[in-house]
Amino acid sequence: MALYLLYESASGYALFQAQGLDEIGQNTEAVRKSVDDINRFGKVVQLEAFTPFESALDALNQCNAVSEGQMTDELRNFLELNLPKVKDSKKAKFSLGVSESKIGAHILEVTKIPCQSNEFVGELIRGVRQHFDKFVKNLKEGDLEKAQLGLGHSYSRAKVKFNVNRVDNMVIQAIFLLDTLDKDVNSFSMRIREWYSWHFPELVKIVNDNYLYAKVAKFIEDKSQLSEDKIPELTEIVGEEDKAKDIVEAAKASMGQDLSPIDLINVKQFAQRVMDLSEYRKKLYEYLVTKMNDIAPNLATLIGEVVGARLISHAGSLTNLAKCPSSTLQILGAEKALFRALKTKGNTPKYGLIFHSSFIGRASTRNKGRMARYLANKCSIASRIDCFLENSTTAYGEKLREQVEERLDFYDKGVAPRKNIDMMKSAMEITLGSKDTDMDVDTETPAKKSSKKKKSKDSENGEAAVEDKPTEDVNGGVKSEKKKKEKRKSEKVENDVSEAEDESAKKKKKKKSKVEDGEVTPALVSEGKKKKKK
Repeated sequence: MALYLLYESASGYALFQAQGLDEIGQNTEAVRKSVDDINRFGKVVQLEAFTPFESALDALNQCNAVSEGQMTDELRNFLELNLPKVKDSKKAKFSLGVSESKIGAHILEVTKIPCQSNEFVGELIRGVRQHFDKFVKNLKEGDLEKAQLGLGHSYSRAKVKFNVNRVDNMVIQAIFLLDTLDKDVNSFSMRIREWYSWHFPELVKIVNDNYLYAKVAKFIEDKSQLSEDKIPELTEIVGEEDKAKDIVEAAKASMGQDLSPIDLINVKQFAQRVMDLSEYRKKLYEYLVTKMNDIAPNLATLIGEVVGARLISHAGSLTNLAKCPSSTLQILGAEKALFRALKTKGNTPKYGLIFHSSFIGRASTRNKGRMARYLANKCSIASRIDCFLENSTTAYGEKLREQVEERLDFYDKGVAPRKNIDMMKSAMEITLGSKDTDMDVDTETPAKKSSKKKKSKDSENGEAAVEDKPTEDVNGGVKSEKKKKEKRKSEKVENDVSEAEDESAKKKKKKKSKVEDGEVTPALVSEGKKKKKK
């Protein structure tokens, strides 16, 4: 049987025919040895046909189709033109060797050309790949490498399919940078407090905020030059006139040592750097809020932008977070405590990153675990909605937040919360803009199941099964199914009672007729014997 080889190169499709395989013997080791020698391999494998791609875009489309196991129209025409025709009634006298079994199955399904993909064929195609530039004529040196490089870049770019507006990687990097900035701003603020306190130690007790302290230190510089004329400017910075006056009074009676002009310049520059970092931190937080509202609006509405971003960052992506069950989401960030508890057979942690949510802080001590479990459940629902919903909306997040609020009231005051199905219905009405939602269909399923059970029972009793059709009232409404069930039950009971009375009456009539006719039944004989014994 003849063997043909299909090779998909970066420049086009090539078809080879393998001849004289008996000399080599269909042995993988023998083929490996013969592949390196072009003189020996060229006698076995010969080029039958070659068709180049029209453009780089065409090459990319063909490469994508081959990687997904699909045969394009160009490949089908190429094979049908250069391979022997296969009749429907007869078996093919050749086979086509391919590198991937998926595309071989698709070729066999569409064109009825038998394909094979095994280790032996793989070694032959490896030899074709190694000596391909020697088989194809008019191929300049370096052209094949350029085509492979360009196709490789375009193929990898095409495989990275994503929506630019919903890139969760930006959120992951932003929350990492935000946490780093928080640490840096805090450490730098402590450093500026300690450094400037050598000159003006009383300022620490008056100004508590780190950013405000750096701003005031930059404005004052030398405390000896601070006078009452600068109270209006200090009031603009501090926000309170009384606090500005306290700073001026404290500067007059300060116990701090004097600093040289060079030292004061360095303190001023460092205070400016702390202020710049704090302002950049605010801008980064605003950027994170906008990105979270684009990527995960419902999760951000439910639990907040920062906590939601930390959950996405810890899970790796929004898709990974959506795949997590609520029990896993509950303890995200507490993995060390979890495995330590499992190892020591202690109590497992109740919460991880979601502890930073305000809902956990508002719950009482004994209800924190319950609240964490309930909040993780809602976060799991919100993340899945954000991941798989095409249209961006915050309606589901708002309703889920209302549910969490109601659950808090239920734990504290005992007020019964609304059901989840009712909240989802209202959210769907808001998003879809109509009250005819798909969730209304599920409410009819129990009635259908009960009607099927009734039909089966009626068929067993030999009664005719009557279909349940809703009967309309005068006002145009539909009667409730409970009334139907009660009517049917009462009718069945009446029928059973009437049938039992009819059967008992018939038996009495039969007994009377038998006694009158002189017939003796076994029951009458037994009754006579009992009377004699008495």
